Amino acid sequence: MFGQDNCTDIPATVPSDAGIAGAGVLLASTITASLALGISASLVLQELMWRPSSSNINRNQSVIRRKLLSGYSDQQIMVGIGLQSIGLAKSNSLVPYHFFLIWMLALLSMATHNAALLALVKDFKRDWVLRWMRQLLMFVNLALSCVYGIYVLQSKVKGLPNTLPIGCVWVLNSSVSNIGGLDYVGTIVTIAGNCIVFALATWYLQSRKQRFYKVVQVAGLILMSAIAIGATIRAYLLSQAFGHPDVKLSDEGEKQWSFGQLLSLLMLILPVISVVEIMRGEIAVAPPVQDEDKQGLFDGELSDNPHSTTKSSGRY
Repeated sequence: MFGQDNCTDIPATVPSDAGIAGAGVLLASTITASLALGISASLVLQELMWRPSSSNINRNQSVIRRKLLSGYSDQQIMVGIGLQSIGLAKSNSLVPYHFFLIWMLALLSMATHNAALLALVKDFKRDWVLRWMRQLLMFVNLALSCVYGIYVLQSKVKGLPNTLPIGCVWVLNSSVSNIGGLDYVGTIVTIAGNCIVFALATWYLQSRKQRFYKVVQVAGLILMSAIAIGATIRAYLLSQAFGHPDVKLSDEGEKQWSFGQLLSLLMLILPVISVVEIMRGEIAVAPPVQDEDKQGLFDGELSDNPHSTTKSSGRY
């Protein structure tokens, strides 16, 4: 809990935090997002270009990419939730600089996950349990992101000094505001945009009738790519490792490579291991769902019938 004394003694500098804004952490997030967005785009374009007559060939060609994308998608949604949860738990020590960087990385992971959702939505619908679990994770991620936006907005409205912990926004009653029109509008638009994207993603994931399916895929992929690029640029320009922080740091730890940052890059190899196992035939993967398979996507939902299609169709 905060006290008035904790938020009135304003330090001149704050220590760096390589676990949040280190070069390895930022690069790992960027590489993962780039790979996931690239694979998502290739799968969407494949669906647009190829005809049903060649669907069997295309299914075999996309199995590995879909498995790899599924791994990165799961990784991204959990990274977003994990980062924001830890950030809120440490709000009594994190300054606005680190808090904002966590928010940008969470936005990047959200955009990457939604892009994967656009490409893999038919496959997520095979199993209603996994589909609703993903829906729950998306809601948790949205709730955390909205809380972050409120913290950031309050820090601007109250003119919180950038060397005080972000949690001080609920203690200080400062009437001095550092917020400008662009900051205010940008934060509000980001929060509202997250809610709108979540509503559209929910409709896209749960809708039984995929109307304007291809248009939604292309438009959504462009939007998610724009969000990912914007969040990445903002994070890089603000970070000590690649840009110029808006707070004076007492050391240059975020520019140095440590074990934790190298581990973040090594974690990118995990989804590749599954791909190697698929190529060697050690893991059986269900083929991607096509339009002719849509009729049975929701058959047997919430049913204990052992012959329901959702139970026998599998997941990858």
